[in-house]
This record gives sequence, structure tokens and C-alpha cells, in this order.
Amino acid sequence: MLEPSLKIEELAFAYPDGNQALFGVNLVINKGERVALLGPNGAGKTTLVMHLNGIHETTHGKIFVSGQLVDAQDKEGLKKIRSQVGIVFQDPDDQLFMPTVGEDVAFGPYNMGLRGAELEKVVTKALALVGMSEYKDRPPHHLSFGQRRRVAVATVLAMKPEILVLDEPSSNLDPASRRELADILRSLDVTVVMVTHDMPYAYELCERAVILSQGIIVADDKTKNVLTNEKLLKDNRLELPVGFSIN
Repeated sequence: MLEPSLKIEELAFAYPDGNQALFGVNLVINKGERVALLGPNGAGKTTLVMHLNGIHETTHGKIFVSGQLVDAQDKEGLKKIRSQVGIVFQDPDDQLFMPTVGEDVAFGPYNMGLRGAELEKVVTKALALVGMSEYKDRPPHHLSFGQRRRVAVATVLAMKPEILVLDEPSSNLDPASRRELADILRSLDVTVVMVTHDMPYAYELCERAVILSQGIIVADDKTKNVLTNEKLLKDNRLELPVGFSIN
């Protein structure tokens, strides 16, 4: 049996001011699954995601990535986890800071010890996966927002992650960029966790949806079942866009 990509056991977390953000979250995501993480603002989605690669230290409960415990005290282990769990933030400018696209994509693998032809191969492949090969020598700030988001995805893919975490991937994208990114995400052979308020995008890309509300998981089912449960959506301040229907 393959280890699940992600296993969370009884994860609870409170901020220093006493605000309790998570209350005993349990979740298993198997290799290759694409899971939408839904919930209203303040539900704990970002807090949960920040635990997956040790940005937030686990103070109660356990998290395993491919069977390996996420442990902030194990510096070497944490370094490996951070290469396995790649987070693409909502604003690509939070991730792109090098003079050229190619250097941005190379940054992570370079810091993991790759050099020369091996590094070049990884960068070339990551850019090809997101359709940005021709922009390798361009400054990131010369690109459109949608192109920068694709480069941000490439910076994560260059690390060959086990899990790709996307924070509101469709936000601020025009329809063409939205479709292009969806095509890219469908083509990837990687486990995906997608934090989103975009219900149609969740339905299009993720076969499974989890609703987090007030720090606990209140639903975990096929995305279609979740999005057609009107009471569940209403109770958790989630709405389908006007005119959008699920057959």
C-alpha cells in the first residue's frame, strides 16, 4: 500500500493572542488526488495550509507527508518536507523576486544543491509544464498577472513536489488565463490541494471537496455532492455564482 500524500491527525492550533483557529482536524489525501479546500473567510484554511510544510509549527496533533512526520525540530527532515509540499500563494509577486523567470525557477533547486546541466534540465522541464519556456530570460515584472502565476507554479514544480498547494489560483485571472491554468493543473501528475472560493473552478478541477468551517471539517465528499447540497453551502456561507448549474 502506498502511503497517502497527506495525513493529518487531530491538528489543533491557537495563535499567540488566544484565537483558536483549528480544532482537531483529521484529513487523508491519497497520491494523485485533487482536493478543493472550501470554507468562508476565517474558517482556518490558510492556517491549515501553513502547517503542511512547517511554516506554522505543529503544537497539537500530527501531520505526515508521504509517511514522514512534519517536525519543526527536525531541520533536515523539514527541509525535505518543504521540497515535497509546494505552496503557490495568491499573489505571484510574493514568490518571484529574481531578475529573470529562469532564475526564479532555478532558485529552489539551486538551494537544494542542483548545479549545471542537471539544474538546467529541471528549469526547462518546469517551464515547459506551464507553457512558459519562451519567457525564460524575461524579467518577471514584464509579464502579465496570469503569466506570473504560471511562473510561480513552475517555481514549485521545479522542486518536484509530492503535493502542490494552490491558494485561490483563479483569482484576478481573465477568462483565457483561467482556462490556461486549468489545463495546466489537469495535466500535472501531482497531488493537488486547492484553497478556493471559486466553486466552478473547484468543480472543474477537483473530484473531491472538503469544507472547513470554524476550524473543523464539516464536509468531505465528491465535489458534485458538496456543491449540490444547498443547506450545507448556506450553513457555511458558500454560494454558487448566479447562473452556474451542476448537471
